[in-house]
Amino acid sequence: MQKQLIECVPNISEGRDINKINEIAHIVETVEGVKLLDIDPGAATNRTVITFVGEPQQVIDAAFLLIKKASQLIDMSKHSGEHPRFGATDVCPLVPISGITLEETAKYAHKLGERVGQELDIPVYLYEKAAQEDKRKNLANCRAGEYEGLPKKLSDPIWKPDFGPAEFNSKVAKTGATAISARDFLVAYNVNLNTTSTRRANAIAFDIREAGRVKREGNPITGKKVLDENGEPVRIPGKLKAVKGIGWFIEEYGIAQISYNLTNISITSMHEAFDESCKAAESRGIRVTGSELIGLIPLKAMLDAADYFLVKQQRSLGIAESEKIKIAVKSLGLDDLKPFNPEEKIIEYVLKNKDSKQLIDLTLTDFADETAGESMAPGGGSISAYVGTLGVSLGTMVANLSAHKPGWDDRWKEFSIWAEKGQGYKNKLLALVDEDTNAFNKIIEGFRMPKSTEKEKADRAEAIEQATIYATEVPLLVMETAYQSMEVMDAMAKIGLQNSLSDAGVGALCARTAVYGAYFNVRINAKDIKNRETAETLLDKAKSIFDKTLSLESEIIDYINEKI
Repeated sequence: MQKQLIECVPNISEGRDINKINEIAHIVETVEGVKLLDIDPGAATNRTVITFVGEPQQVIDAAFLLIKKASQLIDMSKHSGEHPRFGATDVCPLVPISGITLEETAKYAHKLGERVGQELDIPVYLYEKAAQEDKRKNLANCRAGEYEGLPKKLSDPIWKPDFGPAEFNSKVAKTGATAISARDFLVAYNVNLNTTSTRRANAIAFDIREAGRVKREGNPITGKKVLDENGEPVRIPGKLKAVKGIGWFIEEYGIAQISYNLTNISITSMHEAFDESCKAAESRGIRVTGSELIGLIPLKAMLDAADYFLVKQQRSLGIAESEKIKIAVKSLGLDDLKPFNPEEKIIEYVLKNKDSKQLIDLTLTDFADETAGESMAPGGGSISAYVGTLGVSLGTMVANLSAHKPGWDDRWKEFSIWAEKGQGYKNKLLALVDEDTNAFNKIIEGFRMPKSTEKEKADRAEAIEQATIYATEVPLLVMETAYQSMEVMDAMAKIGLQNSLSDAGVGALCARTAVYGAYFNVRINAKDIKNRETAETLLDKAKSIFDKTLSLESEIIDYINEKI
């Protein structure tokens, strides 16, 4: 069963005192299993976005400690900043990451809110998916009036908190209120402008954000508001759905920004918000100089941005992930105001266990030394997978060179498709480098199991059998993937850059070697499988792939020899 993981992204009303910020943020690490991912302070907004992840109960336990610590160290009666706020821990959203639904996450938001209200005596408003009535779904409604409006808000029965005191007492005067929610992944994203005018930044924000602007008679700024039949202001919608936005001036950088919340990046992506902001700014005589990401972002959002800009440039999409990240950073100007470190800003990179040793993370020299050492792993299976990786990498290189060849501009998409296929095979084979070693290690673990009782002996024998089958299936998958990858080298030899015929040929030879080497591993492991029917099925499939590989290799090499 997949482990349940949620992310918590509390925003605290302190962005200048780094000692306070660290004391508040690092309290979450006292809860076992919780990982602190990011601390992103802003001096001008006097606000810090903190991000941590873990299993649901662990996360809400950590969130409670953070809210408690913030209430002790932050005095809201003395707070000022550019960002709307009404509490020491202003908002505390819970976000489902894996193995849990948004509805299930909302139940944990309720649990956290109830505990904060009861044990800390802080007024709590539940919003978005955790909201218990429609008018509270929108955070802006819950936070309307901000901290200064709390005395009036708390005395209004319509805005009685979901949990905690409904009065502005001396304790609440210090802590303010806290909004707690369950929501989809939200990207806090600022677009930088070459102006100091907040009014003009706001005008662009109104052009873009879903809520748009209020319709007025005559002058669009000072004219009388147009009201509907219910007396409510009529709004002119903005260009993009699932986008909230305002303009502000950032003293720290000396520029105006548009501050966006992208509430559903599957509806409106970061790069779409950026591009539309560029168009709206240009129409008003303003230039976008770059952008700023607050907190973390999923890897897919960065890769989608890279693909978007590569397509605009008519460039191949089949380039390495690291290169795509560079394209996204430069195209969005994410390093305009300060350096952008992908290892600290992309959630999947931050979550990587840096202590876990993977073969594919070693240098070429260290990989060779590791292979040449006294250990039996990595062995022939892992090396076969890596040779296959090198082979399809060469085929992918030819595709990318062909996509970029002068005079072939009208064929860039054709070669881009081949390069993307190559990258897919490359990534799969890279993963199999480590998986083959992992499969071997599972057999060793099986042999190390206790065998004192009959049950222990039976359990040990079953574990060894299953591990041996898996250790046969992994090199079979290497064979299958390496064989399939030869379509890239075959195509590139025939339609790609002819100056790179030799590269396509070497790629095909590497793929053939990967298949041949992995075939050895399938056969040597299959002989130890007790269930001979299973073993023969695996061996038959391997033999079929082996035969097809040799045939295709011969065809490719004959073609290359003829052309050379």
